[in-house]
Amino acid sequence: MRFLFVYWKVHDGGSAQDIGNYIEAAKRVGHQAALYMPEEEKAGFGSSIDFESADLVIFVLESNIYSYPGEGPKNYRARAGLMGMGQLNLARLVSKVPRERRVVLDCDGMYNDVIRVGGDYNHPDARASQHRIELCDSISDRICQPTFHPLRANVRSFFFHGYNPDWEVPFDFRAKEYGMVYVGNNWFRWRALERVLRALEAIRGRVGRIGLVGRDWDAMPYWVQPPLLEDAYFTDPAYLEKLDVEFLGPVPVEQVICTMSKAVFNPVLVRPLFDHLGLVTCRTFETPAANTIPLFAQHAAHVTEVYGECALELVLTENASEKIADVLERPQYYTQIVADIRRNLAEKHSYEARLQQLLEIMKS
Repeated sequence: MRFLFVYWKVHDGGSAQDIGNYIEAAKRVGHQAALYMPEEEKAGFGSSIDFESADLVIFVLESNIYSYPGEGPKNYRARAGLMGMGQLNLARLVSKVPRERRVVLDCDGMYNDVIRVGGDYNHPDARASQHRIELCDSISDRICQPTFHPLRANVRSFFFHGYNPDWEVPFDFRAKEYGMVYVGNNWFRWRALERVLRALEAIRGRVGRIGLVGRDWDAMPYWVQPPLLEDAYFTDPAYLEKLDVEFLGPVPVEQVICTMSKAVFNPVLVRPLFDHLGLVTCRTFETPAANTIPLFAQHAAHVTEVYGECALELVLTENASEKIADVLERPQYYTQIVADIRRNLAEKHSYEARLQQLLEIMKS
């Protein structure tokens, strides 16, 4: 079988790294996989513009599908066609690849009516919602979302993001640089982060250094227009300074796990919309592989579904301060829980398992 993924042609985006893992997993089980790349750009792993020979073409759609990712306003630019592949290339792909061999993965819950929750939203208005729904329907009848509980009856559950046991870093808490590190950009995540930081106030002296790794935590990007600026990028630099939080800037995706491994614990945060829909991300699976204790800020039921009942002891509740203090005091106790989580993820959420799920989707 030959799988072809349509996604931004970047090597340092979360989903691009997932595709790299699919390519390697496909080799191990006798299949082929590639990233569709119509231009002379290097992705760092297998790429192809041969879509006619693909048995299944997977469109990996995130909220941003028309503006090319970049470092700032000058590099964040519109590109023709879906994810920069060009209108003509898109038209050729749709005309040459039968509809039954196409799948849409809606990573960000956009294939829904307008949802507003906790200051977060999937669309600014009903018109935008309808436009995205029509776009997805024009590509395929097979629409998937990375959640166990899609809202629409015609949407299938497919996590897409996966776990690779080769990521696992051995546990060693003897010389940690940080008490806490969070790796991720500020995109509708302030409220989730603030809840964790409020829990740290009472025990701040015991935590040690706190680091935020990613963009837009120290200041809101000046080029973004309201209301998106306040909604998605809100941050409180004065409060962060009061807690002596360090801003470490973004790191390449291949350095995410080793960066998380610098801290005793890492909170697993998602934006309110994702928490509401039960959506998983690449960080859902990367964090347990790091040499750290993951502390989950999601609903307990969701944590159990993804990680198993063993993970309930790592859920942050109203007693978050006490839980964090205990993790800092005896991290070795919690490593056994993380080891159990790792085994569950390796068994149920490997990229080999994801490929099998794609085959089942194609055949259904």
